[in-house]
Amino acid sequence: MKKLDIYLARQFLAILTMAILGFICVFIIVDIFENLDKFIDSAVPFPVVLRYYLFTLPWFFNIGLPMSMLIATVFSIGLLAKRNELTAMKATGISVYRIAVPLIIIGFLVSALSFVFEDQLVIWGNVHRGDITEEYMKKGRRKKRSQRTNVFLQRAEKYHIAIGRYNLKQHTADGVTVQIMDDGILRERIDINRVTWIDSLELWATDQHSRRIFNNAGEEVAVHIVTNDTLLALGFIPEDVDRKSTSPEELNYHDLTGFIAQLRENGVDTTRWEVVREYKISFAFTNLIVVLFGLPLVLLKPKGGLSFGAGMSVLVIFGYYAFIKFGQSMGYKALLEPLLAAWIGNVVFSIGGLILLVSVRK
Repeated sequence: MKKLDIYLARQFLAILTMAILGFICVFIIVDIFENLDKFIDSAVPFPVVLRYYLFTLPWFFNIGLPMSMLIATVFSIGLLAKRNELTAMKATGISVYRIAVPLIIIGFLVSALSFVFEDQLVIWGNVHRGDITEEYMKKGRRKKRSQRTNVFLQRAEKYHIAIGRYNLKQHTADGVTVQIMDDGILRERIDINRVTWIDSLELWATDQHSRRIFNNAGEEVAVHIVTNDTLLALGFIPEDVDRKSTSPEELNYHDLTGFIAQLRENGVDTTRWEVVREYKISFAFTNLIVVLFGLPLVLLKPKGGLSFGAGMSVLVIFGYYAFIKFGQSMGYKALLEPLLAAWIGNVVFSIGGLILLVSVRK
């Protein structure tokens, strides 16, 4: 059985390699034709285009891997049936379940590695690709990359901060208003024309600001105008604004967990981001689900299993993606719990694959 496992695994991995390389080539060609006019209009240098697609490769690999796993499953088992090797194995007393063991083990290992790959390399590549897009392919975005306008932050339901313009590189803010709340009542308001972050002191420096004090009825009871250099703790630090300028979809699992915790601390609904976080794990295990579902597609019709499985695999992969997107939408609208919304597609197709696997001839 050890030799048979190696034989099955080698054939599966060979087909998987060819399939994933094929998908990557198709994705690159389609993307080049889609972005060719942008590269030309923006006069993007050829070395930069090469770097752009180098950073895109992890993402192409990640989205093509589940489809490649399904194709590898269908064709590796289908070729066994076509060459009558499957019949010979059954004749020696080897069941379909035993034949499926090495493929399922590979599916599980690929799923685990896929999560790490997406959490590290894919996000890393997407960030660098976005930098190239904004620097070379989107006019007027270079300035926006270093500055943000109309930034609003809320910290621990106590500090409500509005920033007119913030420089991400110099860590300076213009037009800052800080409202300090207590049990939903405005207690204090600080207005500042310009502040600069002092990293060594972890405080904001300003040469002029005003401070207004309010009573329990919300009436202004005192106003203090300060015109000398002052160091202030304003309830936020540069990392808060930097993090807000990054899309949560570009965060890895650990950073996204911290982002969700911060939003909860600030009293913000985190349902959408919880779904995104759970989906990071569920999508990785798509590679195992398609193996479980792909095996019986060939075994249901051993004689014409290869062509039947190839045709059905296309319907399965599109149906599966439609189902998980439906689950995501239900989760975003809080109609399903984030965990269930992210995993409902995997659960349904796993059950369907196991039922089909049990129903085939052993």
